[in-house]
Amino acid sequence: MAQQRDMFDDIIDISKGIDALKNPFGGITDALIGTVDDSKPHWNPADYKERPRVNCIPCLACKSDKSGCRACIDVCPVNAIEIEDGAIDVLDSCRKCGLCVASCPTEAFVSPRLQPKKVYDAVARAATAHETAYVTCTRALKRVPRENEVVLACVGDVTRETWFSILTDFPNVSVYLPLDICTACRNAAGEEMLGEAIATAEEWAGRGMGLEVEPKDLVCNKRREYERKEFVDNIVRQTGLTVSKLTPATAAVATVTQRIREHSSRVSALEKTLNTACGTTSQKRRRVLTQGRQLMLSTLQQHPELAENVRVQIPECDHDKCTMCGDCVAACPVFACDLLASGKLAIEPTYCIGCGLCAEVCGDHALTMVERDGAELVVPDPEAERKAKLAAEAKAEYAEAKAQVKKTVDKVLDSVEKFAE
Repeated sequence: MAQQRDMFDDIIDISKGIDALKNPFGGITDALIGTVDDSKPHWNPADYKERPRVNCIPCLACKSDKSGCRACIDVCPVNAIEIEDGAIDVLDSCRKCGLCVASCPTEAFVSPRLQPKKVYDAVARAATAHETAYVTCTRALKRVPRENEVVLACVGDVTRETWFSILTDFPNVSVYLPLDICTACRNAAGEEMLGEAIATAEEWAGRGMGLEVEPKDLVCNKRREYERKEFVDNIVRQTGLTVSKLTPATAAVATVTQRIREHSSRVSALEKTLNTACGTTSQKRRRVLTQGRQLMLSTLQQHPELAENVRVQIPECDHDKCTMCGDCVAACPVFACDLLASGKLAIEPTYCIGCGLCAEVCGDHALTMVERDGAELVVPDPEAERKAKLAAEAKAEYAEAKAQVKKTVDKVLDSVEKFAE
């Protein structure tokens, strides 16, 4: 149901009109006399591209010659990646498209701009404050982005785990990709990677992703509650008056920063819980939780009902064949494999990224990659469980007190009836 307008909405509309009347011919005058406003941002596609750095330690191909992983090499449009003698070299011919970052299962390629958590936060800022947010690339937009537009070097730079978290938390996010825009692009694999990542994320989240293909369909409308919040905050800053106290509905709205902070807190709490429960192996090795896995686990923790939609690859051990040689443990880039004192191999599914390197290096062929749903990835939240327990106890106490009161009232009524007789 549409919200009813009130005094604040009228004041906001009036203030917008006044701002527009302050300099109604400014843009026309600048165009006629050739004046350029240097304070305004200028469109430069290079600002949205970044050459990735490489961490060879988790790289599958660097860890073992038996690894068949060549994802980064296969996806690079200019053959700028070389892997030799346990080292990765990114050549100067790199186009900074970022596809190697998204394709690497172990996050061995590092690009601060394309880190899963940073991409999520950028989309969260746009989607929380606006009616619709868009994710697009430099070739598609070709202009300075507006507040609700998140520009990447290539649309294929977002992983399936990131899309899954975005789709689940923000149904108002769409991809802007004009028809045939990828046809002449040198990042040939970008569109295919986008399609595969979104298809998987849609299956996991149980909802579809919006797609815009026409520039005229892009809108930039702030949500009404955030427009009100910004207006009230501006009054508070300029006058020092706590106007928000007069409008409880406005004061109750969480800011964009608060929502992102809450998400970061959930991710940190999740990592802390995992570290306490299973963060180290029996050999005292600290397990590695990739950012993509962090986003997936935090989303499943908030929405455990989606676990049955999520399909992951996890190694399964045939203990009759296993000789406990430890090759899989040494090869695992995230230390999800562990040799227990009982003489068996254990896999920690919450950390396992399904790369399959353990199965590739196993000389006894004791490991097989199998598909499972995400039920094993749902991490219990101790705090949520504690609150649920307290709520259940309070409900039981209320029911007991209610029954006792009813019993007392019935007894009093019986006494009154007997007295009346």
